[in-house]
Amino acid sequence: MTGHAADSDILLQLDGVSMQYGRGETAITALAGVDLSVSRGELVAVMGASGSGKSTLLTVAGGLTPPTSGEVVVEGHWLSQLSARELATLRRRSLGFVFQDFNLIPSLTALENVSLPLELDGWTSKKAHRPALDALTIVELGDRAGHFPSDLSGGQQQRVAIARAVVGGRSLILADEPTGALDSTTGELVLRMLRSRVDAGAGAGGILVTHDARHAAWADRIVFLRDGRIVDESRASAVSSLLAGLQA
Repeated sequence: MTGHAADSDILLQLDGVSMQYGRGETAITALAGVDLSVSRGELVAVMGASGSGKSTLLTVAGGLTPPTSGEVVVEGHWLSQLSARELATLRRRSLGFVFQDFNLIPSLTALENVSLPLELDGWTSKKAHRPALDALTIVELGDRAGHFPSDLSGGQQQRVAIARAVVGGRSLILADEPTGALDSTTGELVLRMLRSRVDAGAGAGGILVTHDARHAAWADRIVFLRDGRIVDESRASAVSSLLAGLQA
């Protein structure tokens, strides 16, 4: 792959990224000149009102949609310089997506769902099942490997989705409201899993899109989007202190 960035500690760099849908008077600006970086060992929360550009930011950062302007760099690779095949390979090997609605395949077991990205990358089923089982064990579901999604609770399904996002040593986790469909206790467990993945020492990092300040407090840093622009940024510790004060 071509186009390497210099700082190996930075997993994701967005430089002046803008995203516009449509043209002329009906054009909608979803992102406007966004600059954002995520380093290894760092979890960044993104907050903002509905329509502020949070989900678009994840879509662009994950290489699912090219920005209208600006550059996206993932693990030293300028996405704009990659061929379609190289981009697909980068997404399979380096990027893990966690969605609010889980996106598991109902006809596959938990183990098969987690191993699927590796098999799509050319691994045999037998070879892919070992790291997939390891990933399920990390999220405390090794004993549910043979169960289908319909046999699992919502929290368990989301943990399978996290295992799928990190399998094979993926380094950048992009989570879009991953606790939105879960109760508070299960949601906290999912956030703990994301946090532990970033803290595991394997050089991973992540972006957590959330509307809940309590969830954002699990991150190292919080950025606030409004009308497609980053308008503020704070350390998550400051939010944690504020929440503690309000609950006192």
